[in-house]
Amino acid sequence: MNSLWDDQEAARFATDAMLGLRVYSSQLLGRDTDLVLHGGGNTSVKGSLVNVFGQSEEVLFVKGSGWDLQTIAAGGFAPVRLDYLKRLATLPALSDTGMMRELRLALLDPNAPTPSVEAILHALIPLRYVDHTHADAVVAISNTPDGEAVLRKLYGDEVLILPYVMPGFILAQQVHQATLNADWSRLKGIVLLHHGIITFDDDCRASYESMIALVNKAEGYLRNRGAWTQAATARHAPKSVDFIHLAALRHQASDMMGSPVLARWDRSAEAVGYSLLPGVADIATRGPLTPDHSIHTKAFAAIFDDDPRDGLARFQSAYNDYFSQHAAPHHTCLDQVPRFGIWREKGMLYIAPDSKRIGVVGDISAHTVKAIQWAEALGGWVALPKQDLFDIEYWELEQAKLKRGQTRGEFEGRVVLVTGAGSGIGKACVEAFVSKGAAVVALDINTTITGMWSSRQVLGRVCDVTDTQQIEAAVQAAVETFGGIDVLVSNAGNFPPSRQLKDMDAQTWEQSLSLNLSSHMNMLRACIPFLELGIDASVVFIGSKNVPAPGPGASAYSVAKAGLAQMARVAALELGSKGIRVNTIHPNAVFDTSLWTDEVLAQRALSYQLTVDEYKKNNVLGRNVGSSDVARLAVQMAGEGFACTTGAQVPVDGGNDRVI
Repeated sequence: MNSLWDDQEAARFATDAMLGLRVYSSQLLGRDTDLVLHGGGNTSVKGSLVNVFGQSEEVLFVKGSGWDLQTIAAGGFAPVRLDYLKRLATLPALSDTGMMRELRLALLDPNAPTPSVEAILHALIPLRYVDHTHADAVVAISNTPDGEAVLRKLYGDEVLILPYVMPGFILAQQVHQATLNADWSRLKGIVLLHHGIITFDDDCRASYESMIALVNKAEGYLRNRGAWTQAATARHAPKSVDFIHLAALRHQASDMMGSPVLARWDRSAEAVGYSLLPGVADIATRGPLTPDHSIHTKAFAAIFDDDPRDGLARFQSAYNDYFSQHAAPHHTCLDQVPRFGIWREKGMLYIAPDSKRIGVVGDISAHTVKAIQWAEALGGWVALPKQDLFDIEYWELEQAKLKRGQTRGEFEGRVVLVTGAGSGIGKACVEAFVSKGAAVVALDINTTITGMWSSRQVLGRVCDVTDTQQIEAAVQAAVETFGGIDVLVSNAGNFPPSRQLKDMDAQTWEQSLSLNLSSHMNMLRACIPFLELGIDASVVFIGSKNVPAPGPGASAYSVAKAGLAQMARVAALELGSKGIRVNTIHPNAVFDTSLWTDEVLAQRALSYQLTVDEYKKNNVLGRNVGSSDVARLAVQMAGEGFACTTGAQVPVDGGNDRVI
């Protein structure tokens, strides 16, 4: 691990004298996932503000709840009265809920984010800058039989080593008592066993580089002991049935959760290697890298065999035992769905209610797998007792969040596959489903599709839908990434050159049938096994006005689209018994697509002796129809509003007199 500090980059941040360098070094810590993950870690700086009375007050600017160190800005630091925090530390007891109330009362800005639960701890350290991370190497060493002794020898008297206690007020009290007579000029850091490491200094760069240096020592120890390269790697050649089993697992997990969930199959070399380790079922269920992770991953893993559904039942039973052994009367049992598991000889599985949280689970699991193998090389993985893990998972602050509830998007936890997603109607459909919370697989023949969306909510993949092998690979990628397919929006197509039937050439005819008809059948056929295991499964075909109202010179297109409409009707009849709805949208004159260039628009408008604007609104309603209008109906067709509708064919055209 190397220092990322750059004087020129730091100078740009330093224009904000109060928080600039604090923001900069916090982002440096956040860039390294071996230090912090997904909102983990805390940083602070002490300064002053002038209040409305013109008086200067000493202030702790501490990371606010909900902010991530990698992207934190000045607004992510909550200004809290420093003296008030120090007084809170002298109280004999304070519940965490009561502490959070007091932290809000101590804010100098009521619009600021809620201060970190570690605010009192940061206030008690009498140095200006405080950095707190959950460094993998340090925590991994502490999770071994001789971990505490190793860390004491490694750091000597420059670092205070403290036993694990719950975060929040109890931890602040522990540090307060342990440092009453500390020589802060000699102390470089504090290690909280099974939790993390803290560094501090009056100089921002010095505090940051102390963190790097101390973590480096831990990583060096792992290297010297031969643990650093212990991660097992292997490959698994997936079978078609594996993907069916994964979709079935996701369906069952959704039933257990009472709402749709996503499932991800990690078959990286590291995940497969880990799943092959002797005794993996034992070490994977001992506990997480740090107890904070149990909030995201639960306290232990599930173990899955060839058909992973059996593992869900075993986990449910084990989790019920875990709850009954450690719960107090006031606790309410959380859901009994695992968040990660070992799929024997195949890799790892992650389960979560949405794409953001499944990404968190996957990242935490990957770091935990690495750390477990380090610890095993040092004598064995020793996690905290299950009671400590339970106390974090059922922490009163987390229980309070559950009571407040969370609003879920209509399609959250559901998986939508869209073809022709790189532009026009397909792209609009992706954006519309994403806005409703769906995980979306966006397919397009254009290679730009892979970089079109940066969010983990969208998997962009190149696919020529006239190639059945590419279709199969794309469908399997969808299931591997999100666990299944609930909605198919079959949109890919093109409008071939206009030709009278007497002038029609075989190539134009066959290409139109291949793309505008056969590809839709092939895509549907590949998706049906997964739609049968989907959540409220639905298919939406994007047809055309040319089905009910064809025009001369468009026979290759019109015939293919008419065939598509008829296929959709048959599909509705065949798939209805499986609960799969099939509906068709017939758009017309959707001008914000690649088909309608400025030149084509001008020519068509002129032929009708209209202006371009008049031509765009040349329909019964006088409306300009856009891709988003088609996408909005696609979302509705896949949603509750069309729950009792299948086999429908609905125009989106502003009212076409020929169709009407």
